[in-house]
Amino acid sequence: MRRWRWWRIGKRLRQIKLLVLDVDGVLTDGGLWFDASGHLTKRFDVRDGLGIRLLQQAGVEIAFLSGGQGGATEVRARQLGIQHCLVGIKDKPEALLKLQQQLGIDIAETAFVGDDLNDLAVRPVVELLIAPADACTPVRQGAHAVLRKQGGHGAIRELAETILQARGRWQTLKRDGWRDRND
Repeated sequence: MRRWRWWRIGKRLRQIKLLVLDVDGVLTDGGLWFDASGHLTKRFDVRDGLGIRLLQQAGVEIAFLSGGQGGATEVRARQLGIQHCLVGIKDKPEALLKLQQQLGIDIAETAFVGDDLNDLAVRPVVELLIAPADACTPVRQGAHAVLRKQGGHGAIRELAETILQARGRWQTLKRDGWRDRND
């Protein structure tokens, strides 16, 4: 298992301009809850949300890319100011290539976090494929790095801190804290 080989990919982390996140199993624990009316509810970790905001303020574009649908993902994207929320996607590599082209961002500047077999397909179109600790075995084996945290339980916050450390920004945040800004 490729667990925490960040020292090998630190330079690549510093070059990331676009971080693309699968949703179910990465930003959530993969569980789907339905109420009596059939409305879908998902649980998102608030610390992941702050990690996303920290990365946005550091100049990293964040996108959600999910095969699932249901509305909760779009609501969370709006809350976090994420402009690129792609849901119901059947061909993730194709959608990701279109997004990179639209944003003018190269493969070498793109990282993707995924947890299941359909996420492996994006590996040829990203610089880094990263997996949460509870990703399926083929994804963990095929990833450039595996996070210590599970999906929906702080995995993205962990990655955000790692990226900020690689860029030399984490110590200041750790010392001074963070204030939300509209910049």
